[in-house]
Amino acid sequence: MVENWAWLGSSLASLMILLPMLKMYFPHHLQFYFAWYSRKLLAFFDPYLHFTIPEFVGERMKRSEAFCAVEAYLSASCSQRARNFRAEIGKDSDRLLLSMGDNEELTDDFQGARLWWSSRSHPVEPSRSPWYQTQQVERRYYHLSFHKRHRELVIDSYLSHVLREGRAVTVSNRQRKLFTNIESSHWDFGFKRSPWSHVPFEHPSTFDTLAMPPAKKSDIIDDLIAFCNGKDYYAKIGKAWKRGYLLYGPPGTGKSTMIAAMANFLDYDIYDLELTAVKSNTELRKLFIETTGKSIIVIEDIDCSLDLTGDRKVKKKKSADDKETEDKKNAQPPLPPGMEDREKNKVTLSGLLNFIDGLWSACGGERILVFTTNHVEKLDPALIRRGRMDKHIEMPYCCFEAFKVLAKNYADVEEHDIFGQIKELLEEVKITPADVAESLMQKSEDKGVVERLENLVRVLKSAKEETEKGVANGSCSGEEEGEIVEDN
Repeated sequence: MVENWAWLGSSLASLMILLPMLKMYFPHHLQFYFAWYSRKLLAFFDPYLHFTIPEFVGERMKRSEAFCAVEAYLSASCSQRARNFRAEIGKDSDRLLLSMGDNEELTDDFQGARLWWSSRSHPVEPSRSPWYQTQQVERRYYHLSFHKRHRELVIDSYLSHVLREGRAVTVSNRQRKLFTNIESSHWDFGFKRSPWSHVPFEHPSTFDTLAMPPAKKSDIIDDLIAFCNGKDYYAKIGKAWKRGYLLYGPPGTGKSTMIAAMANFLDYDIYDLELTAVKSNTELRKLFIETTGKSIIVIEDIDCSLDLTGDRKVKKKKSADDKETEDKKNAQPPLPPGMEDREKNKVTLSGLLNFIDGLWSACGGERILVFTTNHVEKLDPALIRRGRMDKHIEMPYCCFEAFKVLAKNYADVEEHDIFGQIKELLEEVKITPADVAESLMQKSEDKGVVERLENLVRVLKSAKEETEKGVANGSCSGEEEGEIVEDN
């Protein structure tokens, strides 16, 4: 054994002496073939396979999605086992993301296979790129090594596992955003400026604090969970992975609060679409394309945003006066240049319907569309039919179960002697959860729980008296009208 080791050592020493001589006296093409065959010979005896995942790919050097997913996947292992870290704020994140430093190595076990990850980098020569492109001093990449007997396991299962888990970590770490659309005159696609502006989404509303009967909340939560987990089911039935919700009810019943609770429950971004700032159906499609998955697209007060009733009513025969009025209107001078096109280029009902469930709605997935309205009867039936607005949710006046949620939130009380009186009044009076919350809100430290509950009782009694007075006045006026009709 000692003789064998001595022979190997002398052979390596001889090789080290011969290599510089080969480089000096052998032609360059022979050196290339020698190096190529040497690598092939070493690979024949090397039982390990190697993958490289660079940080930037493509001609425009876009950051690789695979690299970001691997970085997020390895971040948990880095915090526990690595000795050399990189700490940076991830994209759309509000926290530091730990990654491996240069030449750091971590091991990972997957279904009985051991794999080795390492972080490496190599310097690059500065290029003559335009001033607005970032100069990269070094290129980072991740290096994966594993035994060749695990080839199928790694290619078929492990890499998909890394991407899936890495994306999940990225989503959980990201700072969720509230988007709103900007006017098209400010769009600048030459520099890839998005037609959406955004702020951090920090609304605290949850389903636990939402004033609504528990059974109704459970039904909505179950529906959201089924949608979130239904990617394969939607593909099976041949439908785009999206769902529409119509929230309707009087003002103050919590429609906006419901949207915030849905976003917090699903961990989705919100795109608040202002239709009055959209000039055409084409712009509407562009806005939809620029939205991302795991998002809620909201159009509030859809009945007030645009005239979306469509030209569906049967036109009556025009009288002579109507024709004369129309002739005068047509005799007016034409609109200035440009104004006529501006009048024509508006979002139409047809454009909005295509936005909801047309071909463009299948661009991307995992999106929820929410419409809110105070007057559901004003909307065109084609807009709110099932398949477009899949689930209609009525946001009702405050009931006793909703009051108990508000009492817990605002007064931190779950039972009280006054609750019975409040229950009777709520059955007789229509009052919104916003009005109940205002009555229960602590406006000074002097007011305790009893004072605030008694204040709510006074508000409910006052509302009851006004309701009874209005009914009495309505009945009296009806009797007077009846007498007049009988006298005539």
